Amino acid sequence: MRTVSQSVRQPPPKASGQQEPAEGSRPQEHPAAAAAGQGAIEQASPAGTEQAGADEDGLRAGGGPPGVEEAPPGADVRSPAVEVEPPVEVEPAVEQVLGPPRRTVVPRWVQLVLLPLALLALWEIARAAGKVLLIFLVAGVIALILNPLVAQLQRRGRIPRGLAVLAVYLGFFIVIGGIVFLLANPVSNQVAQFAHHLPRIIDEAEAGLRSFQASLHKAGIHVQLIGKGKTALQAIREQLQKSSSSIVSSLGGALTEAAGAIVDVVLVFVLSVYALIYAPSIGSLVRRFMPKGDGSRAEDYPLLVQQAVSRYVGGQLLFSLIMGTTAGLALYIFGLVGLFPPGRTYAVAFGAFLAVMELVPYIGPVLGAVPPILVALFTNPITAIWVTLLFIGLQQLEGHVVAPQIFSHTLRINPLLVIFALLFGEQIYGVIGALIALPILAILRETAVYLKGHLTAESWAQSGDRML
Repeated sequence: MRTVSQSVRQPPPKASGQQEPAEGSRPQEHPAAAAAGQGAIEQASPAGTEQAGADEDGLRAGGGPPGVEEAPPGADVRSPAVEVEPPVEVEPAVEQVLGPPRRTVVPRWVQLVLLPLALLALWEIARAAGKVLLIFLVAGVIALILNPLVAQLQRRGRIPRGLAVLAVYLGFFIVIGGIVFLLANPVSNQVAQFAHHLPRIIDEAEAGLRSFQASLHKAGIHVQLIGKGKTALQAIREQLQKSSSSIVSSLGGALTEAAGAIVDVVLVFVLSVYALIYAPSIGSLVRRFMPKGDGSRAEDYPLLVQQAVSRYVGGQLLFSLIMGTTAGLALYIFGLVGLFPPGRTYAVAFGAFLAVMELVPYIGPVLGAVPPILVALFTNPITAIWVTLLFIGLQQLEGHVVAPQIFSHTLRINPLLVIFALLFGEQIYGVIGALIALPILAILRETAVYLKGHLTAESWAQSGDRML
């Protein structure tokens, strides 16, 4: 019992530099405070209080250990079991900074067997799917482009996702209609002027063809471009009559293809609507199969893919605007200096048409150059040569300066890969393949970067050492 009392009465250690109070100057505890403390202890643990009283009696009978002062009457004597500790100051919690997510190790057998087989299987499935895969890819790209607008409208407007999808598509069609309405007035004016000047243009073209034919005859090259006593329109009409049967068959095939294209467009529209409606569920499903990130937006794979496609759209719109503006300005300058007189009148229409055609990669610039070259050909063959040289120069500027600079920054992809993707897409699916090649390439790039940061291949060095 002396040992227990000694441990109870031992004063707490003093801090460094604090002096021990002198003997006899130690303050006595107020009786009222002692009584309050004793009552609290009795309420907390009656058994501990009785034990403390017994220990106190034993200490008084034994005289206490040498060098230990006895407690005065009424003092608070506490046992270790009921000792009340002072409140501990809790330091404010420090935000824990999580490190990078732990990488998933890809076993060697997966690298050697499963991965090549999976790539071959995907390639065969893509070849077997053919047009069906193309339709789903186009619908997916459209859904990725429009999904940010749908999500923002749903969040700010607090409306169901289906209504947000409907509103976005209605807004899209309204914007397209507005652009057509804004361009309709100047384009219609220029078309009316072209129709008004068409007889004069035909006469000038016919005179140019006759002069060109005469110069060929003088040079010993006998080519009959226009028959004797016939105008250019009569010669063209005769050629059309001779090839009327082939034209009818070609028109029949074109109508069949157009009907099939309309069905495909409607199917793409329906699939894109469903993809937008179920986009959150699709994103959750993709997250389950991809390696886990740290939970931040920078590690959210579906969000990274959507941002990559949005960057492609922004780069493509900027590219089309630059090229359309450049072509229209160049044609207007040609009209001012007299190289292409219709350029002063039709610069807006030709520039707008080229800007729209630039949305179709690979063949869009060629299609955009056809109308001004035809008009120049009707005006003067020499003028057509000048306009053709102009568009060849614009295409060189586009392919070597403008496009690499824009898409290398927006897609963060090497220009060589951009050219390869366009050629590869055009080879597989034609014009539509070239159209979706760059957004798919951007998605593949984000996928490769994400997997590189979350997967690590198991080393082959250990197995090689064991074999040796």
